[in-house]
Amino acid sequence: MAKTATRFAFARNSIVTFLAVFLFLQSPVWAQSAQQQQEMESIRSVISATQPNMLIQSIAVSPVAGLYEITLENAQVIYASADARFFIPGDLYEAMPQGLVNRGEEKRNIVRAEKIAAVPESEMIIFEPESGRKATITVFTDVDCPYCRQLHGEIDRLNELGIAVRYLGYPRTGLDTETHYKMVSTWCAEDPKAMMTSATRGGNVPQADCDNPIARHYQLGREVGVTGTPALVLEDGTILPGYIPADTLAGYLLNPATP
Repeated sequence: MAKTATRFAFARNSIVTFLAVFLFLQSPVWAQSAQQQQEMESIRSVISATQPNMLIQSIAVSPVAGLYEITLENAQVIYASADARFFIPGDLYEAMPQGLVNRGEEKRNIVRAEKIAAVPESEMIIFEPESGRKATITVFTDVDCPYCRQLHGEIDRLNELGIAVRYLGYPRTGLDTETHYKMVSTWCAEDPKAMMTSATRGGNVPQADCDNPIARHYQLGREVGVTGTPALVLEDGTILPGYIPADTLAGYLLNPATP
């Protein structure tokens, strides 16, 4: 009798489980997910066939019905119709009570923050505030860039204000160039911080070589949308291109509500 009851309970539970799975597979949620996957694959196929040099990082449903959001290798975002016929370059803005919000730039900020967070600080040249960090900026720099030199000229003031400056190497002239090798020598110097200061003052940079991250930094800069130096990346991934005076930058970082 006990065995019969056990078999009956097992059979009943199996039927219930089967019906639950069957109903889920027939539900609009499952059907929609399968359709979305098919549409995203169609978009990927069209881009691969027509723009083979366009490297896709991800494709996701956008906030606008019928549009998909495509994130490219350089952190740029484009949009595509569900039937993969229409592609829209540029940013998507959403009307909010505080004004128009750039959803495309929000997406890029997330990508930048994640990628830069993956870089160990041991690969960076860091100028640390003695009193502790109140804010941190990560700077793609070039020792031959005039505005990078101007920014570094205020490094003491930035540190005094509690701002840590973390340098990544980004030779504007590209890899295997004179500036590239000068930056390798800076990173490989016995005292990289002192050499950075000397180089940005126009001092001689003795040739040095080691296992260095400059090529990785350069590629990272291209991936996150760096187009010139200095490029200042904030902790939330926001990028501020060009030189900004130390006190102005501190006001932005430490008092974001201040107009």
